[in-house]
Amino acid sequence: MNTTPSPNRDEKKTRRGHLGSLRRLWPFMRPHWRLVVGWLIFLGLSSGSNLTLPVAVRHMINHGFNGADPQVINRTFMALFGVALVIAIATAMRFYCITLLSERSLATMRSKLYDHLVRLDLGFYEKSRVGELISRLGTDTELVQTLVGSVISVALRSVVMLIGATVAMIITSPRLAGLTALVIPAVMLPILIFGRRVQRLSRHSQDRLADAAAIANETLNAAQAVKAYAREEIESERYGGAIQRALTTARRRIGMRSGLTAAVITLVFGAITLVLWAGARDVLAGELNAGVLGQFVLYAIFAAGSVGSVSGVWGEVMRASGAMERIGELFDEIPEVRSPPTPTPLPSPRAQGALHMQDIEFRYPTRPDAIALHDFDLQVQPGETVALVGPSGAGKSTVFALLLRFYDPQRGRITLDGVDLRALALPDLRGAFALVPQETVIFGGSAAENIRFGRAGASDEAVREAAIAAEADSFLRELEDGYDTELGERGVRLSGGQRQRVAIARAILRDAPILLLDEATSALDAQSEAAIQQALAHLEKGRTTLVIAHRLATVQRADRIVVMDGGRIIAQGTHESLLREGGLYAELARLQFAA
Repeated sequence: MNTTPSPNRDEKKTRRGHLGSLRRLWPFMRPHWRLVVGWLIFLGLSSGSNLTLPVAVRHMINHGFNGADPQVINRTFMALFGVALVIAIATAMRFYCITLLSERSLATMRSKLYDHLVRLDLGFYEKSRVGELISRLGTDTELVQTLVGSVISVALRSVVMLIGATVAMIITSPRLAGLTALVIPAVMLPILIFGRRVQRLSRHSQDRLADAAAIANETLNAAQAVKAYAREEIESERYGGAIQRALTTARRRIGMRSGLTAAVITLVFGAITLVLWAGARDVLAGELNAGVLGQFVLYAIFAAGSVGSVSGVWGEVMRASGAMERIGELFDEIPEVRSPPTPTPLPSPRAQGALHMQDIEFRYPTRPDAIALHDFDLQVQPGETVALVGPSGAGKSTVFALLLRFYDPQRGRITLDGVDLRALALPDLRGAFALVPQETVIFGGSAAENIRFGRAGASDEAVREAAIAAEADSFLRELEDGYDTELGERGVRLSGGQRQRVAIARAILRDAPILLLDEATSALDAQSEAAIQQALAHLEKGRTTLVIAHRLATVQRADRIVVMDGGRIIAQGTHESLLREGGLYAELARLQFAA
């Protein structure tokens, strides 16, 4: 089991994305620009209303208390209540706009990220862990959603309030504002220094959580193997170790944020205390009006509170920027195998099924030192049935992977009906094939939905006809809800042979001109295999068929048998001619039939 981090991840972590990665949020927010505008309007309205409160307090101190005029006090407090109503309505609307914006933006991001992931080639998935990808789809996007729905709102409101309060402080008392300005650099310095460290630790923390998610994903998906080898305790310790590493990183991040908070609070309120001390001395000396000092104090509190809020959410901003950087890395992945800009169409209305692999050399991206196929040349005529046999590792499944263009060969050319596969649109190319893989994949939907995976939109009647042809109808009808029965994750409610028959039903329903059968009957008993062989023989009529089988009895009906070893073709012919020639095929046949 792979427990190492993804390739190049540590290298990517060293890139200094920081806040720049958050720019990638805008394309997902842009379609909802009306909510952005509404949020900004109500943000300005609520912040502006808050900034009028100190003026009311100054007016009340200077004219209400000194003159002892009840009417002035009444009007002042009525005005204060009116301001409170504006603040309440504006704050509620601001919350509505930003929250809805975060939900819509992140729904768009998740959809586009998933759409991007499913379109990446198999080379990407060979070097990535599904658990880590799920972590980025889930945990990382949730962090970004929190950023948009809460943190950005708090941060921007605090910045607006800080700027507004600063301007008001300068207008109210330039001298006291000057004293305040002297300590601003001392307040901002720890925010910048600690913030960068928090961002790095946040990114590191998310990577460690992704490691734990990857371990959990691969272990829980292999529950049968874990129990068969009694590895429950070992896997629990492995997962616990990953969680402990994530916790250690989180503890460092929390400690850094705590230090940031303590430093900012100390500096901010120390500065306020200093300024108020100077203002109080000016009032006693008769150089400053008491109402002006009160107004300045409130603006100073607003400014200090804003700085405190910014410092409080700065860590979350850094954490979300780390998450967005990880998400951005996925969006930056470009599939090496993709459709050409101007694809060549296949013959209409249906491909003939002529295949030609010319002088192929291929190495898997994750195993560049091992040659999977070399000097490989295979030509298959339309309607011909060709069986590929040979020992494990001979390259049989690699032939299927190249025909489906999961990968492109490093040398050589593959054509379908004379058209290079690279010139075809991937949906057109793969639409010409029906694959029955050795490891059957069953999804968590109903039996009918799993068969319909072969052809979306197929009628119930067509689904049942395919199931009948695949010898699957009898056991599917016996399920609790028949074809509507949920098969469970990975088809846990079916046996291995039943899952394989569902996969064959998919291929039958697809009705493609080319069949690729990779050990299509390996999980069937002798009786079911005989029935399936008859169904496949009927299905193969008029279609080009390539069969991979270790059971030589299943390939004897092929028009031609291709013997492979070490990534090359070493012999080909009929069953009888290959037996007469001797060599590897005769040896395989002797061992198998003797067994």
